[in-house]
Amino acid sequence: MSEENRFGDEFDLYDLKVETIENPERKPFICNHPVGSFFEVKGENIYFPPGQPFPLYPIAALLPLLPAKQRQTHKNDWMTTDMVIACPDPNCGGLFKITRTGKSSFRHKEVTAVSLKKRNEDKESI
Repeated sequence: MSEENRFGDEFDLYDLKVETIENPERKPFICNHPVGSFFEVKGENIYFPPGQPFPLYPIAALLPLLPAKQRQTHKNDWMTTDMVIACPDPNCGGLFKITRTGKSSFRHKEVTAVSLKKRNEDKESI
């Protein structure tokens, strides 16, 4: 959705799927993230399939990248082109592919207490 939208305060974020993928170098996995395990991100929420665990440390390493992957980026930006992230354990061969699967629209006033009017007034005073 464009900046000019029907409500005037809507914005889009990409929905994401983070999936453990096969390591082409066949380096062994140490952590508990078998190939095919995944989670999804929609807005500020992370969804796991029922009964499927996902290790804490890879999630901790992936979390800082996810909000940037949710946003529109320049076609030449590495955040657009690079989708595979290595497990943070240097002894583990785990790889994670972050895929943009769709878009979800949100309204500014439903996700923050800061009004757009207040933000624009603050911006003008700088």
